[in-house]
Amino acid sequence: MRSFFICLMLIVLTGCSSQKKSYNATLDNFNYPFQVKKFKFNSQNQDLNMAYMDIGNKKSENVIVLLHGKNFSGYYWESLATELMKNDFRVIIPDQIGFGKSTKPRRYQFSFPQFALNTKKLLNHLKINEAIIVGHSMGGMLATTFAYDFPKMTKKLILVNSIGLESYGKYAEFKDTNFFYNLELNKNIDKIRNYQKKNYYDGDWKPEYENLLEAHRGQLIGNDKELVAWNNALTYGPIFSEDITAKFSAVKSPVVIINGTRDKTGPGRGWKKPGVNYKLGQYDKLGKKIVKQFPNAKLFELEGVGHMPFYEAYDDFLKIFMNAL
Repeated sequence: MRSFFICLMLIVLTGCSSQKKSYNATLDNFNYPFQVKKFKFNSQNQDLNMAYMDIGNKKSENVIVLLHGKNFSGYYWESLATELMKNDFRVIIPDQIGFGKSTKPRRYQFSFPQFALNTKKLLNHLKINEAIIVGHSMGGMLATTFAYDFPKMTKKLILVNSIGLESYGKYAEFKDTNFFYNLELNKNIDKIRNYQKKNYYDGDWKPEYENLLEAHRGQLIGNDKELVAWNNALTYGPIFSEDITAKFSAVKSPVVIINGTRDKTGPGRGWKKPGVNYKLGQYDKLGKKIVKQFPNAKLFELEGVGHMPFYEAYDDFLKIFMNAL
C-alpha cells in the first residue's frame, strides 16, 4: 500500500512517462478549443493545408481575425474568442503554414507577404471581404503586413505586444538558418518554460501557463521533432530580414496598439552587431515611439504586464480590447 501511494505521488508531481502524449508535426491528436477545419490550397508549387477555426455568428457583419505569435498557434486565443462570440462576432483563427495544425513543408520561402497572402486566400475562401485584424507577437508583424497589402480588407488593425516595433536586422547579426535549427533541436521543455518565465512573466510562473507548453512538450518527444524544428528555424527568417516599421506610415486603417509595458522581448539581443549599444525590447518606450508613425493610431498600455497580457492580466486586457473594438 505504501509503495502504491509513493507511485501515485510521483505521477502527480512528475507525470508517468506512459501518460506523456507525443504529437506529430500537425498536432493531430492535440485538442483545440473549437472545431478545426482545413483550407486546402497550392502555394510555391505544393499543396498545403491551412488549419483554422471559424466560430461565432456566421451571418454577423462583425468579423475578427486573430493571428498567433511565433511560439504558439491558434489554440491560445480561446478565452478572447469566447468573449467575442458572446458579443456577436464571427471569429477566424488560422494556424499559419509551418505552425500548429497546418502543413509543415520541408521547403518554403517564408515571408510576411506570403503569410498575408495565405490569410487573404483563406478569407476569400470564406467569402469574407472585410475584418478587424488582430496580431499578437509575431502575429503583429503579419497583421501589419496584411493591413499594408490589403487595406480594403482591413477594417481595423489591433497589435497586442507585437514584435517588429523595431528593426531587428538593423541591430542584430545575420544568422544562417542552421543557427536557428540547432537552437531548436537543443530545446527541451525546461528551456522553453524558463524562457517564457523570464521574458513573458518576469519570473512569475503560474500553473495555468503550463497548458501553453503542452503542444511543445508533445512535439519534442514526437517522431516529427526534426521537421518541426526545421519549420521553427525557417520562420525566424522574416523576423530578422523584414523591416515592418517601414510600413507603419502607409497603413491606412485605424490602428490600436495594446502593450504590456514590462515586456522585454527583443529578438537578436544575444547576437547584436559589434558596437551596437541599442537596447532591444523596451516596450515601455516602443509604444509611445511607434504610435506616432501610423497616420491614425491609439496606444493603450498595461503597466507592469509582460508579453502575454491576455493571459497574465486577462480582465484588464479585456476591458481595453473591447474598448478598442
